[in-house]
Amino acid sequence: MSDYFIGLTGGIASGKSALEREFVACGVFVADADLIARQIVEPGQPALAAVVEAFGKLVLTAEGRLDRAALRARVFDDEPARRALEGILHPLIRIRLHEQCRAAASAYAIAMIPLLTEGGGRDGYPWLDRILVVDAPHTMQKARLMQRDGIDDALAEKMIAAQATRAQRLALADDIVVNDGDRAALREAIAELDARYRALAATP
Repeated sequence: MSDYFIGLTGGIASGKSALEREFVACGVFVADADLIARQIVEPGQPALAAVVEAFGKLVLTAEGRLDRAALRARVFDDEPARRALEGILHPLIRIRLHEQCRAAASAYAIAMIPLLTEGGGRDGYPWLDRILVVDAPHTMQKARLMQRDGIDDALAEKMIAAQATRAQRLALADDIVVNDGDRAALREAIAELDARYRALAATP
């Protein structure tokens, strides 16, 4: 079981998944908040019932599954609604993340939490030993997002603006990876961090 935990976060399209792949290649367990968020709203799960109670049956598909597009549209421009949704999902996600990290067989474990800053930062996740932020220049982040999601400039800007600012994320960081180069540079950066984290995890 692991007892040394790294929180991995970054803005949308900054390269969190690329870092995850590199850490997994180093033999490190990564718990993914986005994956957990999907699992806890599967049919029959209490969180899905709570979401429907809060937002109505219009957020369900005809098959009774969560209609993510409908829910996203419902909360995107509605701050109170978004906070209500986060109030339902975030506590459950935190519990599952911690459970998965503690059960990991690797020397340390990573919790990949895209909304770590928005979810309370260190206060929301007091069990994290360090926070690693992956950062990318705004123009690169926007270009990746437009290409990934097939969206225009205006929507990409709006999606970036809906998250915490770069400054807010970087203020939480113990470690920063600037993901603006090629994969070889990223792999080298992660190898250095992996060695550092293994040494820290082995220190009483």
